[in-house]
Amino acid sequence: MSTTSNRRTVTIALYVATFLAAIEGTIVSTAMPSITDELHGIQQYSWIISIYLLATVITTPIYGKLSDLFGRKKMFIVGACIFLAGSMLSGLATSMPQLIAFRAIQGLGAGALTTIPYTIIGDLYPFEQRAKVQGWMSSIWGIAGITGPLAGGLLVDYVSWRAIFYMNLPFGIVALVLLITSMKEASKKQKRYIDYPGIGAFSLGMFAFLYALTILREPDAAASSAEIILLLAAAAVLLTLFFYIEKRSPEPIIPLQLFKLRMISTVNMISFLLCIINVVAIFYLPLWIQGVLGESATYSGIAMIPLSIGWPLGAILAGNFIAKFGMRKIAFIGSLFLIAGSVGFMVMTAHTSIVLLMIYTFLSGLSFGLSLTSFTVAVTSAVTWELRGAAVGSNNFIRTLGQTVGIALFGLMLNTGSTEAIDAFKLEHSLHRIFIILGVLSVLVLLAMLLLPKAVAQDSHAASDTADASS
Repeated sequence: MSTTSNRRTVTIALYVATFLAAIEGTIVSTAMPSITDELHGIQQYSWIISIYLLATVITTPIYGKLSDLFGRKKMFIVGACIFLAGSMLSGLATSMPQLIAFRAIQGLGAGALTTIPYTIIGDLYPFEQRAKVQGWMSSIWGIAGITGPLAGGLLVDYVSWRAIFYMNLPFGIVALVLLITSMKEASKKQKRYIDYPGIGAFSLGMFAFLYALTILREPDAAASSAEIILLLAAAAVLLTLFFYIEKRSPEPIIPLQLFKLRMISTVNMISFLLCIINVVAIFYLPLWIQGVLGESATYSGIAMIPLSIGWPLGAILAGNFIAKFGMRKIAFIGSLFLIAGSVGFMVMTAHTSIVLLMIYTFLSGLSFGLSLTSFTVAVTSAVTWELRGAAVGSNNFIRTLGQTVGIALFGLMLNTGSTEAIDAFKLEHSLHRIFIILGVLSVLVLLAMLLLPKAVAQDSHAASDTADASS
């Protein structure tokens, strides 16, 4: 098989795997009422989603580093198999505790699907092509945002909620077969050091931190203040220990030298801010439409479609123009669209036209697609093969961490009036304050863009670095 056809087949396999990981975040939400009704677990409602995200966030940088040590193909296969096993078990669950445990297994595998595909694309393609391919891959997340709720609704209504988990199996197996048969990756037979102390300290520390943030989002968080403080203290101790371990480890899970690279450190900082803004837009704009404007859930879903259209469009545009205009210019343009959208949210009132709101969401989606895709290309191009997995893993981790921190902190500012009925006036006032902070953060993003280096090392291309993965 020719290099081109092999490369194309591997890319298709990665697109399929990325789509499965991306759609999982939206398709399950649609099925939640049916799941809790059948399994009688409304009290554990949030944990079905939270445990999956916790496991994914924690394993993302770990898979990135392990792919540097043991090869992309091998770690992708391991992660995909764990994800598919978790999917099958979730479909077979007969109780809420079982489903929560199986979703955790699914999340442990999803960390590979959200990180390694971007790393492999960085290995397979030279800079000019890499941007286009990663642009299309980034657009998959926007496409999944549109199709997830629709697919979930159809499967729940006409098949079963279990089908949303079973559907991963045929697509996942096809992706695995394509990758196994088409991707060749040589590996040197030598003893590899695995940073078990670092993995342990990082996993426990991040679990304690993210669990504390999860509790913080609960309505009765005040009653759990002692538990939250204890978890945060444990997280601080464990993550300090992790930093100490990483400084002395011969193969650290998150190489600290990455953060000495101006490109990596700046991109991670901006990605963190962008993803705080991103998660607030995704979660709080529907709340504005339903609670302040008094529209239905279906109406708010339709009104949010421009965000899901703008994101993949921005990703595709970034992929096509990065090689011509440079990552810095594309990301800077994205930040201008972000400010335009954020200012629009800031000036919204209960009388603002829904058409204007949809324009603001489209501009925000366009900015996320342009900026985040540019950063993915920058991260994969700023380092050599040996560090690429860890670099991509750390950036994806920072993005998800930004979303997690954002939803927790802004949740403290949200005021719906009471737990039984939404007070539209109080909700509007609290959301207005949140949108003002969003505007300030968007300005900080713009200013931080000025710190980006003017050029990316445009060829740490893997054709020579990797073991000829495309041959």
